[in-house]
Amino acid sequence: MRKIIDIDEKMIPKLKLLAAIESSSVKRVMEDAISWYIDHKQKEQINALSLDQKEDLGLLLLMQQANTTATVSEEELFKS
Repeated sequence: MRKIIDIDEKMIPKLKLLAAIESSSVKRVMEDAISWYIDHKQKEQINALSLDQKEDLGLLLLMQQANTTATVSEEELFKS
């Protein structure tokens, strides 16, 4: 996806310098910075959750991974 964004003129030389130091492109440096910021914010949100909320989120993630096409018989379900 291509988006045009306004970047402060003071930031451009800094981005170019970072790109040159990392032997990368300005675009790649910006993408890496954005990815890091998103990961950081997600971790902050997870750390701010209560234990119950974390358990609920874990259960939700497990349920999303479940195979909804597989079925289990009643006998197999209640077998000890």
